[in-house]
Amino acid sequence: MSKYRYETHLHTFPVSKCAKASVRENLEFYKSLGYDGVFITNHFIDCNINYDRSAPYEELIHFFFSDYEEALKIGAEIGIKVFCGAEFGYKGSDFLVYGLDKEWFLAHPELMELKKSKQLELLAEHGALIIQAHPFRDSSYIDHIRLYPRQIHGVEVYNSNRTDFENELAKQYAANYEKIPFAGSDNHRGPLQTKLGGMEGETPVQNEREFIEMVQKGSLKPFAISL
Repeated sequence: MSKYRYETHLHTFPVSKCAKASVRENLEFYKSLGYDGVFITNHFIDCNINYDRSAPYEELIHFFFSDYEEALKIGAEIGIKVFCGAEFGYKGSDFLVYGLDKEWFLAHPELMELKKSKQLELLAEHGALIIQAHPFRDSSYIDHIRLYPRQIHGVEVYNSNRTDFENELAKQYAANYEKIPFAGSDNHRGPLQTKLGGMEGETPVQNEREFIEMVQKGSLKPFAISL
């Protein structure tokens, strides 16, 4: 039986400042590979969003969701499912968040007043699935590695843009703390990305809440491919 595959870590331009490919370019790419769906996980308003971060909170939220809303229309047009996510950040420590919608974020501006650990706890209290992304990423702009085992549900044990060494450390982190193993491409380049990762299973995902339940039950598993 063929697997239903989902990209879980995808950045699109213009919402993510570091992204190089448009919403349409990304969706057509994943459609051509036979994916059932993608999660749009652009950088949230606490990190590398392509907007003036001093703008009013509500304005920032509307901009953040603009690529996702465009993706919903294009996905319906070309026949690929689109789901909502976000990547929160703190000085190089990043977290993939699934399960909360635009209305929830608009209703919770206090989110941005909390330190990161308390912010993650609030998100989880309201039903979000929280995955620490590339937890052992090492780069010149990251002063030190931060781990948040008490505030997360899972760990990105495979990130297509990280080294084997970093991914192996992430696997050990997840196993030692008994966290859900998770994978994603962290795709910023759209169709130029040659290594991909995500979650796959034997039954299709219909919405974000179902995705969370399937991840928690273990019916969706990490995968990695090279093109």
